[in-house]
Amino acid sequence: MATDIAIIGAGLGGLTLARVLHVHGIASTVYEAETSPTARMQGGLLDIHDYNGQPALHEAGLMDVFRGLVLEGRQAMRILDRDGNVLLDKADDGTGGRPEVERGELRRMLLDSLPAGTVRWGHKVSSTRTLGEGRHEVTFADGSTLVAGLLVGADGAWSRVRPLLSTATPEYAGTSVVETYLFHADTRHPATAKAVGGGSMLVPAQGKEIFAHRETGDTLHAYVGLVRPKEWFDAIDFTDATTAMTRIAQEFDGWAPELTALITDGDTAPVLRPHHALPTGHRWDRVPGATLLGDAAHLTIPNGEGANLAMYDGAELGKAIAGHPDDIERALTEYEEAMFPRSREAAEDGTQLNESLFGSDTPESLISALAENGEPL
Repeated sequence: MATDIAIIGAGLGGLTLARVLHVHGIASTVYEAETSPTARMQGGLLDIHDYNGQPALHEAGLMDVFRGLVLEGRQAMRILDRDGNVLLDKADDGTGGRPEVERGELRRMLLDSLPAGTVRWGHKVSSTRTLGEGRHEVTFADGSTLVAGLLVGADGAWSRVRPLLSTATPEYAGTSVVETYLFHADTRHPATAKAVGGGSMLVPAQGKEIFAHRETGDTLHAYVGLVRPKEWFDAIDFTDATTAMTRIAQEFDGWAPELTALITDGDTAPVLRPHHALPTGHRWDRVPGATLLGDAAHLTIPNGEGANLAMYDGAELGKAIAGHPDDIERALTEYEEAMFPRSREAAEDGTQLNESLFGSDTPESLISALAENGEPL
């Protein structure tokens, strides 16, 4: 294959694509804005599904390594009410349908599976432009450039590749979460550790929720969600951790103290994560020599599918290229025609799940919605 493949973004989707191409003997180069694999924390646990994330890892030839990363027992899930009463308690059934792994370990596995030099760190994209005949130029922040015969945007919500294909931009989705951690919870916060249990805990209420999961050892990682305008959060000074968490905790006044401790007793500075989304069903007309995957293609509100879909996109795109090595346009068309309806369905399911989570008849509606969507309840 004469085409030089440039993948922008060394997230899970871009790395899966590079790995699947490598398995098929096809070279690619991944360009990443971060300066190193350890430049920032890589988030918490991910449940890797047996219908998209795991098939992607199978295509990448990494399932055996992946199984070694699984945190046993973390598929356990419970739903509580604001008083700490357990409404649903599902043990890890051991089937491996949605095993939990640490995002950072999953990314490291993918990085280690690639030939040395595949990922070029410290390459932040400042702009892209079409040159014609399926070629595209990428300009980096340091002024250097490259010309790609195939350019893949795997660069997330604020993709610099997306404007080559689409005028769509993410918009605030109406919800945000505040991220916190409790360390050594079993000894320092035993009541909270007991409430969370051995896997994940969800406490939904109208317009708000607390979600937490147990990471390695006795670390609890929490996401405190609120349905509020962006301006509401903008009025809070998150550089002042104590003031910020006091303000967030006010929204949970009257909740059980073992639950609010996830807000008030955090061992790290709170991190605000606003949720943005592209239009449901986002798609574009075929642009020669360029495509998107993951959040760059179909950013939606968190629904448990984002990382899985990104890896599945990467694997499916890699398979399509390997299947048509001398006809890249056929490969891209085949990939996109399958990806568009797949991502639309996931976005619609996520919207319904979000309405069940924050609606007036939660938690009953949430439990029903999770069961209908095949969650292990």
